Amino acid sequence: MSYNNPPVQQSTEQQQNGLQADLATPNSIPSAATDANSAHAAMSDTGNSEAATEQEIITINTDVFTILFDTKGAQVVGAKLHLVRPEDPENVQDFVLLDDGQTVYTVQSGLVGPAGKNYPNQNTLFRMVSDETEMSGDTLDVVFEAEEDGLQLRRTYTFHRGTFKIDVNDSVSNISEEPQSPSIYLQITRDNHDAPGGTYFYNTFNGFAMYTDQERFEKISFSDIDKNNASHANQANDGWISFIQHFFVTAWVPEEGKDRHYDVRKISNNLYAMSTIEPLGTIQPQSTISSNSVLWVGPQDQQQLSEISTGLDLVVDYGWLTIIAKPMFNFMTWLYSFIGNWGWTIVVLTIIIKIVLYPLSAASYRSMARMKHVGPRMQALKEKYGDDRQKLNAAMMELYRTEKINPMGGCLPIVLQIPIFLTLYRVILASVELRGAPWILWIQDLAVADPYFILPAIMTATMFLQFKLNPTPPDPMQARIMMIMPLVFGAMMFMFPSGLVLYWVVNNILSIAQQQFITRRLAKVANDDKMK
Repeated sequence: MSYNNPPVQQSTEQQQNGLQADLATPNSIPSAATDANSAHAAMSDTGNSEAATEQEIITINTDVFTILFDTKGAQVVGAKLHLVRPEDPENVQDFVLLDDGQTVYTVQSGLVGPAGKNYPNQNTLFRMVSDETEMSGDTLDVVFEAEEDGLQLRRTYTFHRGTFKIDVNDSVSNISEEPQSPSIYLQITRDNHDAPGGTYFYNTFNGFAMYTDQERFEKISFSDIDKNNASHANQANDGWISFIQHFFVTAWVPEEGKDRHYDVRKISNNLYAMSTIEPLGTIQPQSTISSNSVLWVGPQDQQQLSEISTGLDLVVDYGWLTIIAKPMFNFMTWLYSFIGNWGWTIVVLTIIIKIVLYPLSAASYRSMARMKHVGPRMQALKEKYGDDRQKLNAAMMELYRTEKINPMGGCLPIVLQIPIFLTLYRVILASVELRGAPWILWIQDLAVADPYFILPAIMTATMFLQFKLNPTPPDPMQARIMMIMPLVFGAMMFMFPSGLVLYWVVNNILSIAQQQFITRRLAKVANDDKMK
């Protein structure tokens, strides 16, 4: 089966220079000429836009959206999200996700057909046939209509209170005297501008993604498309398409069980599109057929996304740590349901981790305490053997064996923390639930660095204290390295999210307390033995 792909997005000369006339993938595509007078809507803090004479920009307001529709194609050309946190519902933070001004990030759908047919698509002038533009109840229907080449397309966007999910119904009627065989496409168009996000050490993914049961989750970067290296599933009867950026996602989810073709392509020098194309079959004269889909334009809310479609929550980019990070996030979400503050949730999580790892940590601290206890004997061996490294090492190993000391025991607590640290780092970096989440006092966003560097300073100080409590390594070079490590880690933490530094600070404080408790208990036991 072959399909005609969606027509090329019409753009201004500033946005699109040198538009290609034929982007035949997998079949010939009706292309649009560059139109320098095409109206484009730029989302701003005021939401104002300028409409051209032959088309109109319509503003729709709901409790979570300000959406801009262009009557040319009935496409979404702007989306301002009204974001609130559960703990502070009165504080609304606006975030512009979709835009068609200096940058291009829009959503289209329409009909394509056999060669020579020009059904209603994103270049067709629609008319709005519904009246309401403000949500007053629990739902709001926004309806557009257009007729072209014997088909009438009636598209209904249904907005729901309290969610970024939009139900879309396309009703296609054959108003001609002959059978028509259209296909419906759903499309996301975006230029290659970088979205904000990530840290100094890691850039979050910024690109297209899709899912099918057969090929599972697939990410497609702009560079993959530029190099014609965008490998992905082409045919399926399930799945979805999306564009992912840090904390946010736009996704089209067609109906399950219907055959469709997936396509991703470069439209111009810096403009790209991903689409799914589904044949609607033959529509007899005076007959109507409907197609339903879901459009999500909003934050990467894992719970809501998982309820919409299989695998849609995978847009949260945990990378290769997903198998560990997802259970950790679920556990943190469960803790948060009781605590109501993500900062204290991290504190409680750290305490639980320390309790679980206590047997291993205790063994390590006991080994370090014994090493500190035999410190004078180790110094005596160094003086006895001098520069004879072979005999000194043999004597030291015999001492370790006799006293049941693990010379690497001091490194064990740090080694155990590395996978937990990396996993929590990815959870904080990728989970929108922690975006803008406050803790106390000066920490008002756990997903960004401490603005006053207080937590990194505390972390550096606690690391120094930890190393001071440990026995001094017999090798002077090793001792110097151990003293430099707090400075290295502290410098790194100045650029990490404050939620991650909070974990490390609490972990250090608990480790110091554990170490002191075990050391004093061992000392007491030793004293009791001497008195007997």
